[in-house]
Amino acid sequence: MTELAVSVESWPIRGSFAISRGAKSEAHVVLVELESGGFRGRGECVPYARYGESCDSVIEQIESIRQDIQQGIDRVELQQKLPPGAARNAVDCAFWDLQGKLSQLRVWELLGLPEVRPLITAYTLSLDSPERMYKAALENADRPLLKIKLSGEGDIDRVLGIRKGAPEARLVVDANEGWDQSIYRQMVPELVRLGVEMIEQPLPAAEDEALQSLERPIPVCADESCHGSESLKQIIGRYDMVNIKLDKTGGLTEALQLREVAESAGLKVMVGCMLGTSLAMAPATLLAQSAAIVDLDGPLLLERDRQPGLNFDRSLVFPPQRELWG
Repeated sequence: MTELAVSVESWPIRGSFAISRGAKSEAHVVLVELESGGFRGRGECVPYARYGESCDSVIEQIESIRQDIQQGIDRVELQQKLPPGAARNAVDCAFWDLQGKLSQLRVWELLGLPEVRPLITAYTLSLDSPERMYKAALENADRPLLKIKLSGEGDIDRVLGIRKGAPEARLVVDANEGWDQSIYRQMVPELVRLGVEMIEQPLPAAEDEALQSLERPIPVCADESCHGSESLKQIIGRYDMVNIKLDKTGGLTEALQLREVAESAGLKVMVGCMLGTSLAMAPATLLAQSAAIVDLDGPLLLERDRQPGLNFDRSLVFPPQRELWG
Protein backbone atom coordinates (compact mmCIF):
# COMPACT_ATOMS: atom_id res chain seq x y z
CA MET A 1 0.00 0.00 0.00
CA THR A 2 1.18 3.52 -0.80
CA GLU A 3 0.65 6.06 1.97
CA LEU A 4 0.07 9.73 1.26
CA ALA A 5 1.05 12.73 3.39
CA VAL A 6 0.25 16.33 2.40
CA SER A 7 1.40 19.52 4.13
CA VAL A 8 1.75 23.27 3.53
CA GLU A 9 5.04 25.09 4.02
CA SER A 10 5.99 28.77 3.96
CA TRP A 11 9.44 29.89 2.83
CA PRO A 12 10.49 33.53 3.33
CA ILE A 13 11.60 35.43 0.24
CA ARG A 14 14.77 37.49 0.31
CA GLY A 15 13.31 40.99 0.52
CA SER A 16 10.17 40.80 -1.58
CA PHE A 17 9.31 39.60 -5.06
CA ALA A 18 7.17 41.75 -7.36
CA ILE A 19 5.68 41.26 -10.82
CA SER A 20 3.01 43.20 -12.70
CA ARG A 21 0.24 41.52 -10.66
CA GLY A 22 1.65 42.34 -7.21
CA ALA A 23 4.32 41.52 -4.64
CA LYS A 24 4.82 38.88 -1.95
CA SER A 25 7.27 38.18 0.86
CA GLU A 26 6.69 34.44 1.34
CA ALA A 27 6.45 31.44 -0.95
CA HIS A 28 3.64 29.07 0.07
CA VAL A 29 4.14 25.54 -1.22
CA VAL A 30 2.37 22.19 -0.88
CA LEU A 31 4.54 19.16 -0.11
CA VAL A 32 3.40 15.66 -1.11
CA GLU A 33 5.08 12.54 0.29
CA LEU A 34 4.36 9.00 -0.91
CA GLU A 35 5.67 6.02 1.08
CA SER A 36 5.86 2.44 -0.15
CA GLY A 37 8.20 -0.48 0.47
CA GLY A 38 10.19 1.48 3.03
CA PHE A 39 10.94 4.29 0.57
CA ARG A 40 9.59 7.83 0.35
CA GLY A 41 9.04 9.92 -2.76
CA ARG A 42 8.46 13.67 -2.58
CA GLY A 43 7.02 16.36 -4.80
CA GLU A 44 6.44 20.09 -4.31
CA CYS A 45 4.03 22.45 -6.00
CA VAL A 46 3.29 26.16 -5.80
CA PRO A 47 -0.44 27.00 -6.02
CA TYR A 48 -0.96 30.08 -8.19
CA ALA A 49 -3.90 32.44 -7.74
CA ARG A 50 -3.70 33.51 -11.42
CA TYR A 51 -4.98 30.02 -12.25
CA GLY A 52 -7.58 29.94 -9.47
CA GLU A 53 -5.41 27.88 -7.13
CA SER A 54 -4.76 28.16 -3.39
CA CYS A 55 -3.07 25.86 -0.90
CA ASP A 56 -6.52 24.80 0.32
CA SER A 57 -7.86 24.03 -3.16
CA VAL A 58 -4.74 22.08 -4.09
CA ILE A 59 -4.88 20.00 -0.90
CA GLU A 60 -8.57 19.32 -1.56
CA GLN A 61 -7.71 18.01 -5.02
CA ILE A 62 -4.96 15.78 -3.68
CA GLU A 63 -7.13 14.46 -0.85
CA SER A 64 -9.80 13.54 -3.41
CA ILE A 65 -7.52 10.80 -4.73
CA ARG A 66 -6.13 9.58 -1.39
CA GLN A 67 -8.07 6.33 -1.63
CA ASP A 68 -6.97 5.83 -5.24
CA ILE A 69 -3.33 6.22 -4.19
CA GLN A 70 -3.73 3.78 -1.31
CA GLN A 71 -5.37 1.27 -3.65
CA GLY A 72 -2.44 1.36 -6.05
CA ILE A 73 -3.06 4.03 -8.66
CA ASP A 74 0.14 4.67 -10.61
CA ARG A 75 1.63 7.74 -12.23
CA VAL A 76 0.06 6.96 -15.62
CA GLU A 77 -3.45 6.64 -14.18
CA LEU A 78 -2.89 9.86 -12.23
CA GLN A 79 -2.97 11.84 -15.48
CA GLN A 80 -6.70 11.03 -15.81
CA LYS A 81 -7.55 11.43 -12.13
CA LEU A 82 -6.44 15.06 -11.75
CA PRO A 83 -6.42 17.94 -14.25
CA PRO A 84 -3.23 19.81 -15.20
CA GLY A 85 -2.11 22.13 -12.42
CA ALA A 86 -0.20 22.36 -9.18
CA ALA A 87 -1.94 19.48 -7.38
CA ARG A 88 -1.16 16.91 -10.06
CA ASN A 89 2.39 18.24 -10.34
CA ALA A 90 3.24 17.51 -6.70
CA VAL A 91 1.79 13.98 -6.88
CA ASP A 92 3.33 13.22 -10.28
CA CYS A 93 6.81 14.29 -9.15
CA ALA A 94 6.43 12.31 -5.91
CA PHE A 95 5.56 9.22 -7.98
CA TRP A 96 8.66 9.71 -10.14
CA ASP A 97 10.84 10.12 -7.03
CA LEU A 98 9.35 7.04 -5.40
CA GLN A 99 9.75 4.97 -8.58
CA GLY A 100 13.40 5.94 -8.75
CA LYS A 101 14.06 5.00 -5.16
CA LEU A 102 12.18 1.69 -5.39
CA SER A 103 14.09 0.72 -8.54
CA GLN A 104 17.44 2.07 -7.29
CA LEU A 105 17.69 4.10 -10.52
CA ARG A 106 17.78 7.83 -11.10
CA VAL A 107 14.73 9.24 -12.83
CA TRP A 108 16.71 10.19 -15.93
CA GLU A 109 17.75 6.53 -16.18
CA LEU A 110 14.10 5.47 -15.94
CA LEU A 111 13.38 7.82 -18.82
CA GLY A 112 16.31 6.55 -20.89
CA LEU A 113 17.91 10.00 -20.87
CA PRO A 114 21.60 10.91 -20.58
CA GLU A 115 22.85 11.83 -17.13
CA VAL A 116 21.68 15.29 -16.11
CA ARG A 117 24.35 17.96 -16.52
CA PRO A 118 24.74 21.39 -14.88
CA LEU A 119 22.78 24.24 -16.45
CA ILE A 120 23.01 28.03 -16.59
CA THR A 121 19.83 29.50 -15.13
CA ALA A 122 18.47 32.98 -15.60
CA TYR A 123 18.44 35.16 -12.50
CA THR A 124 15.29 37.24 -12.05
CA LEU A 125 15.31 40.92 -11.20
CA SER A 126 12.05 41.68 -9.41
CA LEU A 127 9.87 44.56 -10.61
CA ASP A 128 10.91 47.81 -8.93
CA SER A 129 11.80 51.41 -9.73
CA PRO A 130 14.37 51.92 -12.51
CA GLU A 131 16.89 53.10 -9.91
CA ARG A 132 16.52 50.02 -7.72
CA MET A 133 16.60 47.67 -10.69
CA TYR A 134 19.80 49.35 -11.89
CA LYS A 135 21.37 48.67 -8.48
CA ALA A 136 20.17 45.06 -8.61
CA ALA A 137 21.76 44.71 -12.04
CA LEU A 138 25.06 46.08 -10.72
CA GLU A 139 25.01 43.48 -7.94
CA ASN A 140 24.37 40.69 -10.44
CA ALA A 141 26.36 41.96 -13.42
CA ASP A 142 28.54 38.82 -13.41
CA ARG A 143 25.55 36.55 -14.07
CA PRO A 144 25.36 35.46 -17.71
CA LEU A 145 21.56 35.71 -18.06
CA LEU A 146 19.19 38.16 -16.35
CA LYS A 147 15.41 38.01 -16.53
CA ILE A 148 13.73 41.38 -16.06
CA LYS A 149 10.21 41.71 -14.64
CA LEU A 150 8.30 44.52 -16.36
CA SER A 151 4.82 46.01 -16.12
CA GLY A 152 4.26 48.81 -18.66
CA GLU A 153 4.87 52.40 -17.55
CA GLY A 154 8.57 53.07 -16.93
CA ASP A 155 9.73 49.84 -18.57
CA ILE A 156 12.11 51.50 -21.03
CA ASP A 157 13.92 53.21 -18.14
CA ARG A 158 14.07 49.91 -16.29
CA VAL A 159 15.72 48.07 -19.17
CA LEU A 160 18.06 50.99 -19.90
CA GLY A 161 19.21 50.97 -16.28
CA ILE A 162 19.74 47.22 -16.23
CA ARG A 163 21.68 47.28 -19.48
CA LYS A 164 23.89 50.01 -17.99
CA GLY A 165 24.36 48.05 -14.75
CA ALA A 166 25.03 44.71 -16.47
CA PRO A 167 26.44 45.54 -19.92
CA GLU A 168 27.72 42.01 -20.62
CA ALA A 169 24.70 40.01 -19.46
CA ARG A 170 22.19 38.44 -21.81
CA LEU A 171 18.75 39.90 -21.14
CA VAL A 172 15.23 38.53 -21.41
CA VAL A 173 12.10 40.38 -20.25
CA ASP A 174 8.82 39.21 -18.75
CA ALA A 175 5.75 41.45 -18.72
CA ASN A 176 3.44 38.90 -17.04
CA GLU A 177 0.51 40.02 -19.26
CA GLY A 178 1.15 43.64 -18.26
CA TRP A 179 1.30 45.27 -21.72
CA ASP A 180 -1.19 46.12 -24.41
CA GLN A 181 -0.57 46.34 -28.16
CA SER A 182 0.44 50.00 -27.97
CA ILE A 183 3.06 49.36 -25.28
CA TYR A 184 4.34 46.36 -27.22
CA ARG A 185 4.86 48.47 -30.33
CA GLN A 186 6.66 51.15 -28.33
CA MET A 187 8.87 48.72 -26.45
CA VAL A 188 10.05 46.38 -29.18
CA PRO A 189 12.33 48.78 -31.13
CA GLU A 190 14.01 49.86 -27.88
CA LEU A 191 14.44 46.26 -26.74
CA VAL A 192 15.99 45.36 -30.09
CA ARG A 193 18.45 48.23 -29.67
CA LEU A 194 19.32 47.07 -26.14
CA GLY A 195 19.97 43.50 -27.24
CA VAL A 196 17.05 41.84 -25.43
CA GLU A 197 16.79 38.23 -26.63
CA MET A 198 13.24 37.25 -25.66
CA ILE A 199 9.92 38.80 -24.56
CA GLU A 200 7.79 36.65 -22.29
CA GLN A 201 3.97 36.93 -22.26
CA PRO A 202 3.63 40.60 -23.20
CA LEU A 203 -0.17 40.56 -23.66
CA PRO A 204 -2.93 39.03 -21.52
CA ALA A 205 -3.59 35.42 -22.48
CA ALA A 206 -7.16 36.30 -23.45
CA GLU A 207 -5.91 38.96 -25.86
CA ASP A 208 -2.85 37.30 -27.36
CA GLU A 209 -4.44 36.67 -30.75
CA ALA A 210 -3.05 40.11 -31.66
CA LEU A 211 0.45 38.64 -31.64
CA GLN A 212 -0.39 36.84 -34.86
CA SER A 213 -0.38 40.17 -36.73
CA LEU A 214 2.24 42.06 -34.71
CA GLU A 215 5.86 42.05 -35.82
CA ARG A 216 8.07 39.82 -33.68
CA PRO A 217 11.72 40.78 -34.36
CA ILE A 218 12.44 39.45 -30.86
CA PRO A 219 11.13 35.93 -30.10
CA VAL A 220 7.97 36.04 -28.00
CA CYS A 221 7.44 33.32 -25.39
CA ALA A 222 4.09 32.03 -24.10
CA ASP A 223 3.80 31.60 -20.35
CA GLU A 224 0.30 32.24 -19.03
CA SER A 225 -0.98 31.17 -22.48
CA CYS A 226 0.79 27.79 -22.31
CA HIS A 227 -0.25 24.95 -20.01
CA GLY A 228 -0.42 21.44 -21.43
CA SER A 229 -0.08 20.04 -24.94
CA GLU A 230 -3.64 21.05 -25.82
CA SER A 231 -2.77 24.75 -25.45
CA LEU A 232 -0.36 24.54 -28.40
CA LYS A 233 -3.31 24.76 -30.80
CA GLN A 234 -3.70 28.43 -29.88
CA ILE A 235 0.02 29.16 -29.54
CA ILE A 236 1.34 28.23 -32.98
CA GLY A 237 1.51 31.39 -35.09
CA ARG A 238 1.28 33.71 -32.10
CA TYR A 239 4.46 32.76 -30.25
CA ASP A 240 7.97 31.60 -31.07
CA MET A 241 8.69 29.86 -27.78
CA VAL A 242 6.84 28.24 -24.85
CA ASN A 243 7.68 28.44 -21.16
CA ILE A 244 7.06 24.98 -19.70
CA LYS A 245 6.45 24.95 -15.96
CA LEU A 246 5.64 21.78 -14.05
CA ASP A 247 2.98 23.55 -12.00
CA LYS A 248 1.12 24.41 -15.21
CA THR A 249 1.48 21.08 -17.01
CA GLY A 250 0.62 19.08 -13.91
CA GLY A 251 3.95 17.36 -13.51
CA LEU A 252 7.00 16.01 -15.29
CA THR A 253 5.03 13.39 -17.23
CA GLU A 254 2.96 15.91 -19.21
CA ALA A 255 5.84 18.41 -19.35
CA LEU A 256 7.99 15.92 -21.25
CA GLN A 257 5.15 15.34 -23.70
CA LEU A 258 4.61 19.08 -24.14
CA ARG A 259 8.31 19.62 -24.84
CA GLU A 260 8.29 16.94 -27.53
CA VAL A 261 5.17 18.30 -29.24
CA ALA A 262 6.34 21.92 -29.01
CA GLU A 263 9.73 21.17 -30.52
CA SER A 264 8.10 19.13 -33.29
CA ALA A 265 5.95 22.18 -34.07
CA GLY A 266 9.05 24.34 -34.46
CA LEU A 267 8.71 26.17 -31.14
CA LYS A 268 11.71 26.77 -28.94
CA VAL A 269 11.44 25.76 -25.29
CA MET A 270 12.05 27.66 -22.09
CA VAL A 271 11.81 25.79 -18.80
CA GLY A 272 10.65 28.00 -15.95
CA CYS A 273 9.43 27.79 -12.40
CA MET A 274 7.20 29.29 -9.78
CA LEU A 275 8.82 30.64 -6.62
CA GLY A 276 9.61 27.47 -4.64
CA THR A 277 12.39 25.45 -3.09
CA SER A 278 14.95 23.14 -4.68
CA LEU A 279 12.48 20.25 -4.44
CA ALA A 280 10.24 22.03 -6.95
CA MET A 281 13.18 22.78 -9.26
CA ALA A 282 14.79 19.33 -9.20
CA PRO A 283 12.45 17.53 -11.66
CA ALA A 284 12.65 20.53 -14.00
CA THR A 285 16.42 20.10 -14.33
CA LEU A 286 15.69 16.93 -16.34
CA LEU A 287 13.22 18.75 -18.56
CA ALA A 288 15.60 21.67 -19.09
CA GLN A 289 18.52 19.72 -20.55
CA SER A 290 17.65 20.70 -24.13
CA ALA A 291 15.95 24.04 -23.38
CA ALA A 292 16.93 27.26 -25.15
CA ILE A 293 16.41 29.22 -21.92
CA VAL A 294 16.47 27.86 -18.36
CA ASP A 295 14.83 29.79 -15.53
CA LEU A 296 15.13 27.71 -12.36
CA ASP A 297 16.31 30.36 -9.92
CA GLY A 298 13.52 29.99 -7.34
CA PRO A 299 15.79 28.89 -4.46
CA LEU A 300 18.16 31.81 -5.15
CA LEU A 301 15.32 34.22 -4.37
CA LEU A 302 14.51 32.67 -0.98
CA GLU A 303 16.05 33.51 2.40
CA ARG A 304 16.76 29.80 2.88
CA ASP A 305 16.26 26.54 1.04
CA ARG A 306 15.43 23.02 2.12
CA GLN A 307 18.39 20.76 2.90
CA PRO A 308 19.82 19.13 1.01
CA GLY A 309 18.96 21.49 -1.82
CA LEU A 310 20.27 22.00 -5.30
CA ASN A 311 23.87 23.16 -5.47
CA PHE A 312 24.22 26.57 -7.15
CA ASP A 313 27.49 28.19 -8.18
CA ARG A 314 26.12 31.67 -8.85
CA SER A 315 23.94 30.97 -11.92
CA LEU A 316 25.19 27.43 -12.55
CA VAL A 317 22.74 24.87 -11.13
CA PHE A 318 23.90 21.29 -10.60
CA PRO A 319 21.80 18.10 -10.85
CA PRO A 320 19.84 17.05 -7.76
CA GLN A 321 21.31 14.64 -5.27
CA ARG A 322 19.31 11.45 -4.73
CA GLU A 323 18.49 12.62 -1.19
CA LEU A 324 16.66 15.64 -2.62
CA TRP A 325 14.78 14.05 -5.50
CA GLY A 326 15.00 11.54 -8.29
